[in-house]
Amino acid sequence: MNHPLTGAWVALYTPFTDDGAVDWPAYRALCERVADAGVGLVPCGTTGETPTLSQEEYDTSITTAVEVAAGRMPVIAGTGANDTRKTIAATQHAKSLGADAALVVTPYYNKPSQLGIVRHFEAIADDGGLPVVLYNVPGRTGRNMTAATSIALAKHPNVIAIKEASGDIVQINTIINETPDDFSVLSGDDAMTLPLVLCGGHGVVSVAGNIAPAQTKALVDAAVAGDLAKARELQNAMLPLFEALFVAPNPIPVKRAGLMLGNHASAGARMPLTEDALTDEMLGTLRAAMTRAGLL
Repeated sequence: MNHPLTGAWVALYTPFTDDGAVDWPAYRALCERVADAGVGLVPCGTTGETPTLSQEEYDTSITTAVEVAAGRMPVIAGTGANDTRKTIAATQHAKSLGADAALVVTPYYNKPSQLGIVRHFEAIADDGGLPVVLYNVPGRTGRNMTAATSIALAKHPNVIAIKEASGDIVQINTIINETPDDFSVLSGDDAMTLPLVLCGGHGVVSVAGNIAPAQTKALVDAAVAGDLAKARELQNAMLPLFEALFVAPNPIPVKRAGLMLGNHASAGARMPLTEDALTDEMLGTLRAAMTRAGLL
């Protein structure tokens, strides 16, 4: 796997049929659209509704992404849990399925100390068998991984990157400034991509890329290349979409956006997520944002 990780990656959603099964043809087509745009694949993350997938569905999600990527780009598979032993086993398993790296979320619910977070990730980096991408998303986990913790973990030879979704630009900038040159800092929030790259970061793990992979890649490429005029133009066009994709819990809006584009026949999510969380007003906001982004 080439290192460091730079550019655009997509946290893939999982299309379902009306009866709640995974729509595998639609999922493969999603992977193909993303990969053909030159954007990396990240199966089995938050956006993929991974906690509701069966083991068989989890495995097929990863193997399908690996097959579609076909070596064109690394596949980063979500393996994180709030149990260190389970996360190590899941990471080893993802490796056996062909994943190139593991996206490992900060342990949720049990709210470990910063020392506990360090030991958790070190154990996975030591024994999981894959390069580790840290994932800090305190809005979902209930625990922020501090800049000091991320910087300490970046010293581990098998910890290669972080997906930072704290929304704290000071924290993000500190991580960028104080980690090794071969450590990648990726935005976990589409709207923060341009500020992060301008601070010296390396790209994004995107939700919007599910429906606008080419535009997402163009934004990141322009920012990384220092073409600020183009990057600002793309950011301004996409910003309403970045916001609209979170008017309801992710991935409900992005799945509806995929339905609007005709990418699959159902926008359904698995309980406890419900499609009817999107009100008519929210749908209008989403449609307007997609129109402004040139998608409709």
